[in-house]
Amino acid sequence: QVQLVESGGGLVQAGGSLRLSCAASGDTFSINTMGWYRRTPGKRRELVAALGSVGRPNYADSVKGRFTISWDNAKNTAYLQMNSLNPGDTAVYYCAGDRLIATRPNDYWGQGTSVTVSS
Repeated sequence: QVQLVESGGGLVQAGGSLRLSCAASGDTFSINTMGWYRRTPGKRRELVAALGSVGRPNYADSVKGRFTISWDNAKNTAYLQMNSLNPGDTAVYYCAGDRLIATRPNDYWGQGTSVTVSS
């Protein structure tokens, strides 16, 4: 099994930056894709970014050029660097892992971390 724990959420002004972290523990060798999703009240969960062990990361159109996903193998931690934040980015962000190379990772989930962007 794999456990994922997010951190780094908070309140930030529009135009600011945040970096979310997702620490993985357990059978981390089984992870081949990490991703970040977000959910706002009344909306569907949206895939923000995903990164497989091979290939390039993919991003939602709404965050391209502003968000960067990365993975630190030594720390077993995924990151989501979020720049130029706007109120539309306000959501609960969840990291997810998958045993496969997947465009939408969904085998393992974190508990979520809240991001609020004020105007």
